[in-house]
Amino acid sequence: MSECLFCRIIAKEIPAKIEYEDKELVVIQDINPQAPVHLLVISKKHVAGTQDMDAQDRLLLGEMVFRAKELARQRKLEEGYRLVLNNGAKAGQSVFHIHLHFLAGRKMNWPPG
Repeated sequence: MSECLFCRIIAKEIPAKIEYEDKELVVIQDINPQAPVHLLVISKKHVAGTQDMDAQDRLLLGEMVFRAKELARQRKLEEGYRLVLNNGAKAGQSVFHIHLHFLAGRKMNWPPG
């Protein structure tokens, strides 16, 4: 059994509110939302972060961003949403499995923190 929380969610060992799933990605609701809409776009392939990506993974982030765009379109949130990719503990990454935070439904301030 994997120790990675997201790998366990992908394997259906841990319940999650799944919003979308295909062969490469799963999208779940964040359990600690920071906006009215806070989803996680997660790669099914375990890659800890961008520093661990290899040449075969180079299209992965594009797939994740494209899925986020589709989520925004489907939910009529095209007027504004934020995508966050935390990479490493100092950047706030707490689950070391590459994922995008999709935040929407409120005005986002800058700088973010």
